Amino acid sequence: MVGERISAWWSEEETKQAMAAEYVQRFHGHQPAATQCSSALIHRVEAPIQLVWSLVRSFDQPQKYKPFVSRCVVRGDLEIGSVREVDVKSGLPATTSTERLEILDDDEHILSIKIVGGDHRLKNYSSIITLHPDIIDGRPGTLVIESFLVDVPEGNTKDETCYFVEKVIKCNLKSLAETSERLALQDHMLPVNC
Repeated sequence: MVGERISAWWSEEETKQAMAAEYVQRFHGHQPAATQCSSALIHRVEAPIQLVWSLVRSFDQPQKYKPFVSRCVVRGDLEIGSVREVDVKSGLPATTSTERLEILDDDEHILSIKIVGGDHRLKNYSSIITLHPDIIDGRPGTLVIESFLVDVPEGNTKDETCYFVEKVIKCNLKSLAETSERLALQDHMLPVNC
């Protein structure tokens, strides 16, 4: 009996890993040149996809969940091609970043940005974040995948560059999960008005 439960658990986990790999291949197929690095990070969030998407799709308010962003101003309407000026909090080797919205797909839950300026070393940086429905402990959850492609700055190695960008993304994904899960918990605790 115990062996059957372990076998079923592994099957479910293996299925989720295979689905994540399929999502990465389908949506995150960056083709890095010899002087670039790329990676994809996966994070599971214990909150419904609609709630998580409401935070991710807020191109004009990344500070809702990105802890290194202190301020954001969008030029023009919020649409593909819109540009935002982001002020970065201390702790990172930058103070500003200028970013363009490349993809915003509410049906497929895809957001992509490209950095087009700023006082940092992330040249030709682009990222894609996708959200996918998940079940976590029998409850609606979200599988979040974020990938990036960036030039390796002169004087750095691919490993150093990937390590730095992955650290920032992991911090953002952790904060996204904490914010989403806190909001989901608040939604469950609201009184029902009769």
